Amino acid sequence: MTTNKSGLDRRSFCRLVGGGIVVFVSVGPSALLSQERRRTYPEDLNAYLRIDENGLVTIFSGKIEMGQGVMTSQAQMAADELGVGLDSIRMVLGDTDVCPWDAGTWGSLTTRVFGPALRAAAAEARTVLTQLGAKQLGVAKDQVVVANGVVSVADDPSRKVTYGELAKGKQVSRLVDEKAVLRSVKEFKVMGLSPKRIDGLDKVTGHAKYAGDIRLPGMLYARILRPPAMGAKLKSADTSAAKSLPGVTVVEQGDLVAVLHAQPDAAAEGIGRVKAEWDVPKPEVDDTSISGYLLRKAPQPRVRSTKGDVAAARAAAGRVFESTYETPYHAHAPMEPHTAIAEFKDGKMTIWSSTQSPFGTRDVVAKELALDPKNVRVITPYVGGGFGGKGSGRQSAEAARLAQITGKPVQVAFTRPEEFFYDTFDPASIIKIASAVDKDGKITLWDYDTYYAGDRGTEIFYEIPNSAIRTYGSWGGGTPPLFPVGPWRAPGANMNIFAGESQVDIMAAAAGVDPLEFRLRNTPDPRMRSVLQAAAKQFGWKAAPGPSGQGRAVACGVDAGTYVALMASVKVDKASGKVTVDRVVCAQDMGIVVNPDGARMQMEGCVTMGLGYVFSEELKFKGAEILDHNFGTYRIPHFSQVPRIETVLVKNDEVLPQGGGEPGIVCMGAVMANAVFDATGARLFRLPMTPERVLAALKKGEKAASS
Repeated sequence: MTTNKSGLDRRSFCRLVGGGIVVFVSVGPSALLSQERRRTYPEDLNAYLRIDENGLVTIFSGKIEMGQGVMTSQAQMAADELGVGLDSIRMVLGDTDVCPWDAGTWGSLTTRVFGPALRAAAAEARTVLTQLGAKQLGVAKDQVVVANGVVSVADDPSRKVTYGELAKGKQVSRLVDEKAVLRSVKEFKVMGLSPKRIDGLDKVTGHAKYAGDIRLPGMLYARILRPPAMGAKLKSADTSAAKSLPGVTVVEQGDLVAVLHAQPDAAAEGIGRVKAEWDVPKPEVDDTSISGYLLRKAPQPRVRSTKGDVAAARAAAGRVFESTYETPYHAHAPMEPHTAIAEFKDGKMTIWSSTQSPFGTRDVVAKELALDPKNVRVITPYVGGGFGGKGSGRQSAEAARLAQITGKPVQVAFTRPEEFFYDTFDPASIIKIASAVDKDGKITLWDYDTYYAGDRGTEIFYEIPNSAIRTYGSWGGGTPPLFPVGPWRAPGANMNIFAGESQVDIMAAAAGVDPLEFRLRNTPDPRMRSVLQAAAKQFGWKAAPGPSGQGRAVACGVDAGTYVALMASVKVDKASGKVTVDRVVCAQDMGIVVNPDGARMQMEGCVTMGLGYVFSEELKFKGAEILDHNFGTYRIPHFSQVPRIETVLVKNDEVLPQGGGEPGIVCMGAVMANAVFDATGARLFRLPMTPERVLAALKKGEKAASS
């Protein structure tokens, strides 16, 4: 019997969940999945759903719910393919003992990659139930219909049997095969609607459980001795003062020094009494000199694409526009800090963790503790925001290690300074672009070098005869390893599209062409044209070459299979440099929309979060010491800064559902920089656009105009 990465074979899984009808998916040979989707899942068995004798459908998903709404959208996909109401669906997410293996919840992959596999499982279950129903009713399969969890004879609806009755007293397990047929858009009854979120009531009433809400008998709260800077080595630690406190447990094991207590405040007091000496690396760089440092340390480039003759186009151009764009490190700054509770009992470690990667966390803990992965179970409650930053599993490994040492359940919850210190940051990056435009307003040259942002967001959707794109390093880490870096909502795309769409705006202004018209003139892509036109219609675009003084702008891009166009209007106080955003319109073509309200919420969230990296978010550091410890210095957007946000979902049912969690954020840097330019004539090349940088750009523009 083939086993899956969760460590369960089919027989064990059925024994665990009980009787009924269980449907598995063997992703490897399935023709229903694209090559990208096949790479994402292992080529072995994965359980996806079970139907019990009450007709209740339980969906087992390795994905997690962190506010993005996939608990509801996944249930909608399964309900439509099964032919049941949404109220018949129960979701079990992120439990490594019963859910199918999954790489993690990130990259806007849940709907576009996991969705087809889930729909295939549900479609196969419908096939199984149709067969069982027809047999019980004594008719041929093509004589029955399925609706609302009932199999009935097509020409005699009184002859019927429910899914629950079919499942009663049975234990049927089936593998999805290539005969499963997904429903068409015109057959949808649940997808395409916006039902109340499954997690909504629990969250608004305070009943929702997050990792920090888990309480176990005898549980200890742990505080761990932390270094003052990345790479610092512990020379000595005096824990005698901590040990004198009543009720504390002090752990000193290798690099782990921790104080534990039944009360979190007492644990915090204990760790504060530990006197430690550290060998701290000397500062080599800080947040003001990071760009030069990164350029000096840059690895050899990787050529992503080439077209035409870039050198000849550069030589032939009447004017070449050369620009350098910069962005700093960004923190994820989720509402909920990394938290985990671990319990070691009867040889098995169980962990409740705020993680985007339950199976990755399981494997990290198993390796750290030298346990068989089968003896580590990760359960993921609701997660209070992640944005790509909750994948490392540090807090889970620490809690598990302490639970194993003490023999008691242990909670490790990062403080806000720890959250900033141990974040996997959005990397600081630099992009250099040389481009040119001809007398007809057509782009002729695109020579693009991106440092540490990777190639996401570098796709060329404009018609350019001569182009080259090179990447130096990526957001995934590598040289130089100054800080741990990793995915930060649409990793790299925010920076690449900020640079690319700012550069397009520069060319439009130089050509004396309205920025919307310039983009339409240069892109034949029908999906891009449709989102640009939809945004313009909603915005009420008034055509004029920039800078027009209107303070309005456009930017567009492609991310996670979704086409997006943003338009915005701003006001700039030329005395203070403060930028006020009045309005943002976001138009998206994301293929079939599973849940329109959910999609709009994601778009609004992207715009709101985008205000942070555009106007205020910038990690301060000296060498390997993080200087930001809380939100007093690291400024995320305030409610008072959020503008009027309007969303437009461009209908395109010819394309399967695409990503919705990240596309809306990728154009925010460009659309805001372009809007400031349209209002003032000043161009900003570095994010965030703080008042000080806006003032500097204004003064630079005034000096250039007078010279």
